[in-house]
Amino acid sequence: MTLKLATVSIDLDEVPRYAAIHGIEESLGEAKHAVYDRCVPRFAAWLERETIPATFFAIGEDLERAENRETIATLCRNGHEIANHSYHHHYDLVRRSEAAIADEVERGAAMIAEACGRRPTGFRAPGYTVSDPLFRILERAGTLYDSSVFPCPSYYAAKAAVLTSMRLRKRTSASIMDTPSILRAPRRPYRVGQPYWRRGEGLLELPIGVTRLQLPYIGTSLVVGGPRIAAHLTRQMLGRELINLELHGLDSADARTDGLPALVPHRADLRRSADEKLLALSSAVRVMRDAGYELVTLDEAARRLSASPTL
Repeated sequence: MTLKLATVSIDLDEVPRYAAIHGIEESLGEAKHAVYDRCVPRFAAWLERETIPATFFAIGEDLERAENRETIATLCRNGHEIANHSYHHHYDLVRRSEAAIADEVERGAAMIAEACGRRPTGFRAPGYTVSDPLFRILERAGTLYDSSVFPCPSYYAAKAAVLTSMRLRKRTSASIMDTPSILRAPRRPYRVGQPYWRRGEGLLELPIGVTRLQLPYIGTSLVVGGPRIAAHLTRQMLGRELINLELHGLDSADARTDGLPALVPHRADLRRSADEKLLALSSAVRVMRDAGYELVTLDEAARRLSASPTL
């Protein structure tokens, strides 16, 4: 029987990390906690309405804040998966030593285990950027799956253009580019080989979504496009054993009420209200369910895919 699984995952990058990407230096005030304080409650309510068990990728450093630890613990108790997004969320993680990478993986996992009472089984790299040493470290750490590889030409080109423009304007971004070879990676779940964009016998990789027309199937595309575009992009994903929809906390942000005006000139998604964004995401979920897809966590998807003879 062919699997028809869909997942919704949410990266909990807090507001200062977006400021670092866009080279914003001004004070963010209370808005620096907007993802945990404003966006996560909106997402939790939306997931409950839609009856979706989601995967939240938490950054270990953010869990030093007691309120964030309680938020994560509550999400876990309510049936959501909490996965590892490293400890510091260094965008240049893969350019660091193997010892430093291993420390980031372990410390991130340890913070989640302390908050939730269980170690995370999944990992997502900052900025989607991975490497062969990172995959070796994840396997040694007993990780079940990674969900970082993003082989999307249009996303890659847009990111390169933005970073080039910033350099020409003498503005510094914390973000880095992956090797262009990442565009050769499979678009469907695969066992990682060496190099990591080839199939092999290693860790299970659940790539970030790319549509048949080579467009990024991520939260930004859906919430900027609105319900009709979100539904259209989702229909392009049908027929796969896994539809992997990756979101960020800001995909439920409301710039007006959450104190984020400094980011608005840099992010088209912040020109949509929170209600408009969630309506677009609901449109995508409706298409999945109408096509017979079951919404599960990434952990559950990884376990079922691992048992599938077609992988």
